[in-house]
Amino acid sequence: MAAVNGGIMDSIMQVPYDDVAVRLVLASLERNLLPDAVIRRLIRLRLTSRLLSGYRTSADIQLSDLLHFVHSLRAMPIAIKTEETKFQHYELPTAFFKLVLGKHLKYSCCLFADESNTLDDAEKATLELYCERSQIKDGHSVLDVGCGWGSLSLYIAQKYPNCQITGICNSVTQKAHIEEQCRDFELRNVEIIVADISTFDMEASYDRIFSIGMFEDVNKDDWITRYFFTGGTMPSANLLLYFQDHVSIVNHWLVNGKHYARTSEEWLKRMDQNMSSVKPIMESTYGKDSAVKWTVYWRTFFIAVAELFGCNNGDEWMVSHLLFKKK
Repeated sequence: MAAVNGGIMDSIMQVPYDDVAVRLVLASLERNLLPDAVIRRLIRLRLTSRLLSGYRTSADIQLSDLLHFVHSLRAMPIAIKTEETKFQHYELPTAFFKLVLGKHLKYSCCLFADESNTLDDAEKATLELYCERSQIKDGHSVLDVGCGWGSLSLYIAQKYPNCQITGICNSVTQKAHIEEQCRDFELRNVEIIVADISTFDMEASYDRIFSIGMFEDVNKDDWITRYFFTGGTMPSANLLLYFQDHVSIVNHWLVNGKHYARTSEEWLKRMDQNMSSVKPIMESTYGKDSAVKWTVYWRTFFIAVAELFGCNNGDEWMVSHLLFKKK
């Protein structure tokens, strides 16, 4: 089962380097001189520009663009620049994510059933939905590709004690956290492997394979890609339907983008509430001279995700859940 984010996030903070005005804005941003209201306004302008630039005068042209993208992906490796992404994101100390994420450390869209839900509630609801939609059963062997800090792997391990779970991540800090959790909960049915998924040779077979939020964004001149997800791809809702050589689609669901928007707003709120603890983490990770800049970058990233997925009442960019079966 795959959960992917719909749309291409090449709109947020796109920066042409010869544009003096935009460089001045970025310089002000890095010095923490821009209020959140201004940052949000700028992001919304970029989103509007992205929607206009993506408009095509006919369905035929739109389909042609999609097929051109599909064919280009077939010629590419499964993942690129994974080391850069690891440095940008996943080697930041787990202590930071414990301050920002919910108790399951789920670093992707969470589902809020109603306004009273907490982030912890939303994390659990989403993990339960993954299990329900994948039709997992106790005793299954499970592969969790891109397992992050183990939110799904640990949830399955506790809920289905007879399942054997293998998680693949690209960060030693993530592996250390998951193994610590396994010791705390006395779980013996989880194995975590640190590997580059683009070169990793997996010979085992599994009853269920999950990939949650493994696709990010693409555009070499994009602010998000330069600082957070270099070399990634955030597909449209139907993109994976064009890759069924070895699998076939069983079911497909859409999750309104407002859920991801609220998720990221919660991350931002928690970061702000814990800023006294966040500051020394930023200083130790990026150095005192760059701590302010990277603190602003992280806040801007959370704001950008919230604004993107909240666009047009959550109906413009959203999240897809896809269930495939092996042919």
